[in-house]
Amino acid sequence: MDNQGPSRTALVTAYARAYHQIADRPRILTDPLSARLLGVTADDLTEFGRPAEARPGSDVDAGILRLGVSDRPRRLFFAARARFAEDRVAAAVAAGARQVAILGAGLDTFAYRNPHPNLRVFEVDHPATQAWKRQRLAASGIDQPERLTFVPVDFETGTLATGLESAGFSRTDPAVFVWLGVVFYLTQDAAHTTLEYIARQSEPVEVIFDYLQPADTDEERAQLQARANRAEAVGEPWFSYFTPDDIATQLRALGFTDVEDHSATDLIAGYLERTAEVEDEPFQALRPVRILRASR
Repeated sequence: MDNQGPSRTALVTAYARAYHQIADRPRILTDPLSARLLGVTADDLTEFGRPAEARPGSDVDAGILRLGVSDRPRRLFFAARARFAEDRVAAAVAAGARQVAILGAGLDTFAYRNPHPNLRVFEVDHPATQAWKRQRLAASGIDQPERLTFVPVDFETGTLATGLESAGFSRTDPAVFVWLGVVFYLTQDAAHTTLEYIARQSEPVEVIFDYLQPADTDEERAQLQARANRAEAVGEPWFSYFTPDDIATQLRALGFTDVEDHSATDLIAGYLERTAEVEDEPFQALRPVRILRASR
């Protein structure tokens, strides 16, 4: 990723969530802060939502951001996975958890909308993305809550364990780990190392993450490769794919006893009034995408 600013995927996700607020009904995720954090208006977002041929210029970054905004299935998935994670955090808080670590937080805004007064939020991310986010927070007048702690971690020079320990994260208290939009950018070994770290947290512990499964058909492989090529073109290549059985086996070997795994389309359908929509052709590109919750 660019060491001088936020990752492109963090920007795409933020733009998609901001546009979701004005473009989609029913709204899956209520997030009034995304557009403010980005410094964009409803008109700006609507412009990004116009078809590509209707927009002048061919700037690569603009094209990537437009894809995140105009691709409705992807936009709904970004909203649904965040909603699912926030619902799980709420359930964990009700059961007594008082800390959540958001790994690869990007431009996520949960900490600034956090409805749980006793919940401490740790945002873990690359220093460059985190520095840019903090500049945007200051510029947009979004206050940093007292219960939020930034944890900058460059995994080329540091570790998650060291970063969280120095930030005051308790390894002996219950916790939730939210890990969205990250796993496929890691090698399988790196992903497993993080899961091992999470599994050593005192019980109860829960992790929510999304991942990619290998394609089953030539058509799916072509679609998946096209998306992988776009990610690689901006310096953020994909490295790992898991089958649901493989990832469940890994999790159970690490001691997780409750594993809940959803396809992207099933997750979205659970929040929509017109569930048949996810059977439409545009949503089929999401077939390799899954989201999983594991706890013990």
